Parts: sequence; structure tokens; C-alpha cells
Amino acid sequence: MAVVKQHRPASPWRIPLVRELAVILLIKLTLLLAIKAIWFNAPTVPLEGTAQVTAHLLATPPAPPLPALEETPR
Repeated sequence: MAVVKQHRPASPWRIPLVRELAVILLIKLTLLLAIKAIWFNAPTVPLEGTAQVTAHLLATPPAPPLPALEETPR
């Protein structure tokens, strides 16, 4: 009776390129999370923001300019 060895598939972590890419991705992810934590930790709300939005939305629109009746030469 012959003994049949089962070949286990090689781990992708044994390939140097895979390891290097994984390390680079981890570094990028860490830097992105650090940047997010430093600069984007809380939303900025302007002073009286609701009043400014209300005034902008409920204000009367400016009158459109009147069309020129005659063409101007160039």
C-alpha cells in the first residue's frame, strides 16, 4: 500500500510581495486613522449657523438684470 502525502497549500504569507503589501497597507491605514483623529475629530458649526441658513433660504431673491434692448458693438 502506497502512502499518499497530502500537499497542504502554501500560505500566501510566505510570499515576500504579499508581506510587503500587507505592511504598506497597515502603515497607510494607521496614518489615515491618525489624520482623521487629529484633524477631523469634531464637526465645526459656525456661530448662529441656523440663523444664517434661515436668512439665506427665506430671503427674497435678487432681481434679475434687465436685458439690454440694443446690442452693443464689439
